[in-house]
Amino acid sequence: METRIELKELLRLFDAKQYTNLRQFLVELNEADIAFLLEELEAEIMLKVYRILPKNLAADVFSYLETDSQEFIINSLSDKEAGSVIDNLMADDAADFLEEMPSNVVERLLTNANPDTRQAINQLLRYPEDSAGSIMTVEYVSLKENLTVDQAIERIRTIGLDSETSNICYVLDAGRELVGTVALRYLLLSQGDEIIGDIMHENVISVNTLMDQEQVAAQFKKYDFTAMPVVDNENRLVGIITVDDIVDIMEEETTEDMEKMAAIVPSDKPYMRTGVGETYKKRIPWLLLLMVSATFTGAIIASFEDALSVYAVLVAFIPMLMDTGGNAGGQVSVTIIRGLSLGEIAYRDVPRVMWKEIRVALLCGGTLAAANFVKLMLFDRVGIWVAFTVCLTLVAAVLMAMLVGCLLPIGAKKIGFDPAVMASPFITTIVDALSLLVYFRFATILLGI
Repeated sequence: METRIELKELLRLFDAKQYTNLRQFLVELNEADIAFLLEELEAEIMLKVYRILPKNLAADVFSYLETDSQEFIINSLSDKEAGSVIDNLMADDAADFLEEMPSNVVERLLTNANPDTRQAINQLLRYPEDSAGSIMTVEYVSLKENLTVDQAIERIRTIGLDSETSNICYVLDAGRELVGTVALRYLLLSQGDEIIGDIMHENVISVNTLMDQEQVAAQFKKYDFTAMPVVDNENRLVGIITVDDIVDIMEEETTEDMEKMAAIVPSDKPYMRTGVGETYKKRIPWLLLLMVSATFTGAIIASFEDALSVYAVLVAFIPMLMDTGGNAGGQVSVTIIRGLSLGEIAYRDVPRVMWKEIRVALLCGGTLAAANFVKLMLFDRVGIWVAFTVCLTLVAAVLMAMLVGCLLPIGAKKIGFDPAVMASPFITTIVDALSLLVYFRFATILLGI
């Protein structure tokens, strides 16, 4: 409701051409809220309102806009204005933006950016995608270990406004190796003539530039940091990663895992900005693969056609058995994939995981079989051997589904694949085929067909 009121006020001031008042109105809002309001406007109005913003605020708002809006604004600005936007962005935000832009736009922006900005962006762009180096920022506060507290505070006053954060300062030796950290509050509480090297915290937790972003996120979760230094192979400080970047990474990785678990090729675009053709191309490969693999279940049923003609009632229970097995496998796979992602499960835990899932499967399968036996005898009124066949298959299907559901993701992780690929659709197809084989084997033994 509050956002709607702000949007109405923005439009009222814009329509009345009260641009000074509109500028003051926007300055009092949060950058993320301004970006949200701009996204609600028509393209031409959005551009005009964006031009009203002060230079530094405009850069902050720009980093919160959707990629399409960013590209529209950049293409609408003059070379000087566009270069100014890039200069005022944090280097990591600028690099993320440029990675999404066409090459001609990137060339234009880098040409008009100042040399320091261009160097910082190029440094970030040279790191592998999804690595710590590609998401870090090079705007941080570094201090020499031989500085006094007074000298350190004076340096923070000089460069602090241009840094991503100044709450934690990073202490370097003469070779720019990271040797410690010092919190701003300690500087404020220390005597002015104390040496930074004497009051710094020496046990520094850092990440390497080539570390995968998922591992970086795990480090943030483990240590509850709001920022973490990034070092190269010689332990030289090259940047920092802040918690706002980690939130974006966690959202991105979670979305990617969800898409893989639903048998969809991951996309980096929002749903409403993804065209029909692109959505089709993301979904059809897995659908084709799963359709072809599902023909095995059809072949199994066809091979037992004669047996089914004798006990036609068996056909009625095939969907229930396949669905139950698929659901059980899906439950386990989601749990195991989550455990692998959070580092709670490792390859050495396979025996413990299997033993646990066997016991859970027997309990779940036994409960389902008992409930199903009552239904078969009281409501379906089938013969007792048919009921035994269905119920035994149910227990076996749940047991196989849970074992497959836990082993496939762990096996995928072990050989270097994303465990999310081995999720519900893939596991369901395997379990369906196994369930049918067991079903007909039990039918052959117990019913003599």
